Amino acid sequence: MLSTDRDCKRGGEHLAIPTQGEIEGKLLVFEVVAVACLQELLKHEHAPVILKVRQNILHTLKERCSSLKLCSDDETATADYALGVLDAAVAQVRSK
Repeated sequence: MLSTDRDCKRGGEHLAIPTQGEIEGKLLVFEVVAVACLQELLKHEHAPVILKVRQNILHTLKERCSSLKLCSDDETATADYALGVLDAAVAQVRSK
């Protein structure tokens, strides 16, 4: 994200383009938060919760992709990717 606050920072922090480490760190945070949330959801054996999460993801993505005016192929690819991430996270949680 671009920010005028970056201009006042020292070192590499003032650059508008994040480093690979910053991006990897943010992705790691998202993964850890997602897995922790799923672990809590799956502790109670609520399989329907995962279905609701999937439906919520698809609904939210449809709205967000529409506002971004993505073509249907990009929208489908985005939904497939998101559900793949969810499935991988659920598999990781269940394997622990």
